[in-house]
Amino acid sequence: MGEESALLEVVDKISGFVWGPPLLILLVGTGIYLTIRLGFLQFKTLPYALRLAFSPARQDKNSKGDITHYQALTTAMAATIGTGNIAGVATAVVLGGPGAVLWMWITALLGMATKYAEAILAVKYRVTNDKGQISGGPMYYLEHGLKAKWLGVLFAIFGAFAAFGIGNMVQSNTVSDVLEASFNVPGWVTGLILAVLAALVILGGIKSIGRVTAFFVPIMAAFYIIGGLIIMIINIDIVPSAVGLIFSDAFTGSAVGGGILGTVIRYGVARGVFSNEAGLGSAPIAAAAARTDYPGRQALVSMTQVFFDTIIVCSITGITLVMGGLYTEGLTGAELTSASFGAFLGETGSYIVTIGTIFFAFSTIVGWSYYGEKCFSYLFKDSFIPYYRILFVALVFYGAVESLNVIWGMADIMNGLMAFPNLIGLLGLSGVVVSETNRFLKVAKEEKEQRKNETA
Repeated sequence: MGEESALLEVVDKISGFVWGPPLLILLVGTGIYLTIRLGFLQFKTLPYALRLAFSPARQDKNSKGDITHYQALTTAMAATIGTGNIAGVATAVVLGGPGAVLWMWITALLGMATKYAEAILAVKYRVTNDKGQISGGPMYYLEHGLKAKWLGVLFAIFGAFAAFGIGNMVQSNTVSDVLEASFNVPGWVTGLILAVLAALVILGGIKSIGRVTAFFVPIMAAFYIIGGLIIMIINIDIVPSAVGLIFSDAFTGSAVGGGILGTVIRYGVARGVFSNEAGLGSAPIAAAAARTDYPGRQALVSMTQVFFDTIIVCSITGITLVMGGLYTEGLTGAELTSASFGAFLGETGSYIVTIGTIFFAFSTIVGWSYYGEKCFSYLFKDSFIPYYRILFVALVFYGAVESLNVIWGMADIMNGLMAFPNLIGLLGLSGVVVSETNRFLKVAKEEKEQRKNETA
């Protein structure tokens, strides 16, 4: 126990260093730089991007790719809408105060440009194997675009380990803890059920994952969002004051011990990035599989993922936490979110958070299984994929039955390390992002004119 405690302390220190100011400044700085270079694209094109994502008529069925725009989006959302939306937001509010929520929003708005750039490069530099299957992501645009294969290898190594940690064992462990605490379900039962369900989805590859997430993600997100909206509607009289506190505290830090503004910004930015993964390089792996004629078209769809993850889902959690005011009473994580929902809706509120945690964690397992698979295939070729899938499913069970204190910390480290090679690639290839954007926007303008003429 003493050795584990010492190891955990070392891992926590390394994690704190990796996720420290240098990475957060690089992440936000990249978002600002890309936002300016792209002419604030994320604000100008969001309505059009949403139509591309959700309109059945705009789903490209004929171009090269394995899944539709929408399925690529929901696969990425499955991986990112996870326990960070419930527990991560609560941690940010406890450690950074209500103002941390506003910094999460600011990070997301800038992160939309980062996510757009990741996706456009992922599609442009994707490759096709002998079976006609698509592979893409940071490892490919680092190798073929930036001509730095060593950075691609580093990213793939970090991504492969992160998939087993933050995308697998950490999630099944969370579900196991929640079900044991709420319903006295033994960990081995939870692990067995999760492993079987994961196997049914994962063993079928990206097409199976895409079909499942296209159906599953909207339902799970709507379930949680509706619960939060009910709380706000019933208590509409206190919503303005809660939102006002978020804005005022964001620039004063008055709710944090000692009134440290830097603490508010740090936890808001860190948890915002941790939630939507903009800049980490994970989501473009799914974007690369989309059927699309222009990289810019899928990039706009991918950009909307950050909007839904942070601006909508995290906002539900954050505003409810501030309305409840329980963040100063010693609770944190999912426990605080559950108590806050319960304060307004009684036992029903707590069940919403419990069920939401289970759904979000399972969706993360499914989405990250594909990310890890593509990282492994980059490192060891496609012949290793069946073995990877079997190992991934086995570790879903292991995570549910074992204590993972050290794994949690190591997962954080690997997740953060993914960002460094990816951000180098985004900055180095920003000129390519701009040129591909201009090319597509010209096409989009011509398409708009054509639709006008057809309806005239």
